[in-house]
Amino acid sequence: MNIIFNYIPSGYEIVIILVVVLILFGGKKIPELMRGLGSGLKEFKKATSELDDVTKEIDNTAADANKDSSTKKNDNPETGGAAPNQ
Repeated sequence: MNIIFNYIPSGYEIVIILVVVLILFGGKKIPELMRGLGSGLKEFKKATSELDDVTKEIDNTAADANKDSSTKKNDNPETGGAAPNQ
């Protein structure tokens, strides 16, 4: 199984692959395919950056909630700083 993943095509093999792609799709269709691939990659990067932003926002909200809950526990003077049993 590792043989498949460790194999990197050499220069001649890449040229043969490119010639086959050119024959199959033609010279006019290849730029359209590359534009589509580029827009797909752009959309993927945008989605992953939005996901990172949402993850950071969730982490910040959770950290703020933890700070708020710890300050509320220490603000009760009747129990010596401990939260009352509810």
